[in-house]
Amino acid sequence: MRSATTVLVTALALTVLAACGTSSSGDNDEGSGGGSSDPSAPLDPKARLTLTIDCMPSPAKAAELKEWNEDVKAFNKAYPNIKIQGRSTPGQCLEPPRFTAMLKAKSQPDVFYTYFTDLQQVLDNAGAEDISAYVTPKTVPALADIDADVMNSLKHDGKLYGLPTSNYTMGLLVNRKLFQQAGLNPDNPPTTWAEVRTAARAIAGLGKGIAGYGEYSAGNTGGWHFTATMYGLGGEVVDASGKKAAFNDDLGRQIVQNLHAMRWDDDSMGKTQLLKWGDLQKQIASDKLGMFLAAPDDIAYMVQQLGATYENFGMGPIPGHKNTLFGGNNYMIKKGISPDKIKAAVAWLNFKNLTLGKGQFDWARTKADGLPVGVPQPNFWLGASKTRDDAARAASATMPVQNFKAFMDNPVKGKAEPPKAQEIYKVLDNVMSAVLTNEKADAGRLLTTAETQVNQILANQ
Repeated sequence: MRSATTVLVTALALTVLAACGTSSSGDNDEGSGGGSSDPSAPLDPKARLTLTIDCMPSPAKAAELKEWNEDVKAFNKAYPNIKIQGRSTPGQCLEPPRFTAMLKAKSQPDVFYTYFTDLQQVLDNAGAEDISAYVTPKTVPALADIDADVMNSLKHDGKLYGLPTSNYTMGLLVNRKLFQQAGLNPDNPPTTWAEVRTAARAIAGLGKGIAGYGEYSAGNTGGWHFTATMYGLGGEVVDASGKKAAFNDDLGRQIVQNLHAMRWDDDSMGKTQLLKWGDLQKQIASDKLGMFLAAPDDIAYMVQQLGATYENFGMGPIPGHKNTLFGGNNYMIKKGISPDKIKAAVAWLNFKNLTLGKGQFDWARTKADGLPVGVPQPNFWLGASKTRDDAARAASATMPVQNFKAFMDNPVKGKAEPPKAQEIYKVLDNVMSAVLTNEKADAGRLLTTAETQVNQILANQ
């Protein structure tokens, strides 16, 4: 679940899991120029076609739009007869209702933007091409260095339906200033929930309305964070069959009881509850909150949108370190377009999103254009590509990358969100909101009720 400027949706984008889309204007230019229907055959440089592509930056994002236009121009040096026709959606691009309506109407652009969690919805609507045969080390030279977990999130029954743009894993975001004022080491964030509780008490002890730890409990974000916490401790929200809830166990009760103790015994979570995405970001950016679970892109959002400074934040891995919730964004290719268009789409996505030193990974250009460099995401590279990209990112960093060292040096294996994620999160919001607003809340009863409701949801898949 991602949100905000990228996402609230729910940062920069964590909360609603859906994808952006705009209507196609009806371009049916299937191309010309001697193309081959053989996926293994290279794209003919003389192929003449128009490729419609989702989520071109709007004029309001001047730097991003500048870079988009520069990349189109550079791409056209190699493929002068391919017209890139970007589509920009006014306002919020990532709107779940718009995306669903687009899929049902078959009106998505040739290359359309989704979240990792949208794959099943896309397949249910026969919306995307199987691009397995088109994506090879020849068409995507860095393919072997893309994290297998990221690529697997775009596969179904062994078939590939998309190429990644970005990914995220959740960790513990900390306010370095408050840590230091409370006598804590911001370079060594808590790694267990017992340590989180101790640090939260110390930070709340500063007074002035400062909370030590913050948590969501509304807008499906409470259930999302409950899931992330379960993953961190090695637990599951849904069992391996995908048909039964798995959170009503010792770990689930431990999570709820720990939150109850922090909220009511320690008074380290503040009086204001029923928070959703955006609320905790405002609190920590204004030095009223010590820490909360987040993805790295929250930091860029808080600086760009809330006036915070990069130096004030740091990150560590999610407490427990067993697993962490991960997600991300990608592009898929519309089902039914021509083989030449598919090849052109893969060529564009490789250039724009998957080439070191080019497109989104041209960190020197990003810095020169006044955009943030140094947030540890996208972070899907492995091997030699990771080494090279890390060095380039650090060389052009606009923020103190050492603040994220604990997070980057201690990677935690990502786990995808559960099936029917948003429906499950809505149910688990009730658990989170109850324990944070009712001192007499019964953890066992809350989880048992939620288990029954989630089992009903899973039975109706």
